[in-house]
Amino acid sequence: MIDPSGNGAPPALHELTRRGPKARRAPVIVDRLLAEYGEDPVELDHDGVFQLLVATILSAQSTDKKVNEVTKTLFAKYREPADYLAVQDEELQEDLRPTGFFRQKTKALKGVCAALLERYDGEVPLRIADLISLPGVARKTANVVLGEAAPEEHLADPDAGIAVDTHVKRLSRRLGFTRQVDPIRIERDMMNLLPKQQWPRASLVIILHGRRVCVAQRPRCGDCLIEDLCPSSLAAGRRDLAGQARGLG
Repeated sequence: MIDPSGNGAPPALHELTRRGPKARRAPVIVDRLLAEYGEDPVELDHDGVFQLLVATILSAQSTDKKVNEVTKTLFAKYREPADYLAVQDEELQEDLRPTGFFRQKTKALKGVCAALLERYDGEVPLRIADLISLPGVARKTANVVLGEAAPEEHLADPDAGIAVDTHVKRLSRRLGFTRQVDPIRIERDMMNLLPKQQWPRASLVIILHGRRVCVAQRPRCGDCLIEDLCPSSLAAGRRDLAGQARGLG
């Protein structure tokens, strides 16, 4: 619809505010974040989908900075799934120790690598159903890997969705996208709000924004590019909805 004023812009964009319906705000918010962060939304260093899968597994309960420090040498030593299976658990544990929970991560990586070799000829499958069949790989990891490494496959996959980590959980509530606290329900709400073409990288750019600007404590609302559409803006004197049992409808 053309704006009768003659400037060619949809009237809805002019009327959109932080109090506006979430179904109208959400795609605009994600579009802005994609424009800001979409070129390189994953901060985990990797070369290819297998390295991204490994790095994403290691990022649990760790920072991307620490994981990147570890994988700088890890990826030179272990180049393919068989390499992880060729060493004793104790050796791999020491290599992973700085990322924390190194025993569990050793078990997870070896399980994933064994499954890749047994079922997929050592290649990472590019379908959500296959990814979540790998030991220890849940929907969050599967959606991150597929959305970054193969966005076209993500779009075509009927099982693909939106990764929900701690940052997505916090921002989705701050932005009034959902009232839920369960990741599966948050994912469902966000999938209903966002057009499918945004799904592959929506969570990736939300995660970056949550790390850089919309942090858990003292969010930098004054520096936020979506502040005018945020119902939790502290700069506007609003109440932070992130920790509330109920949010906007």
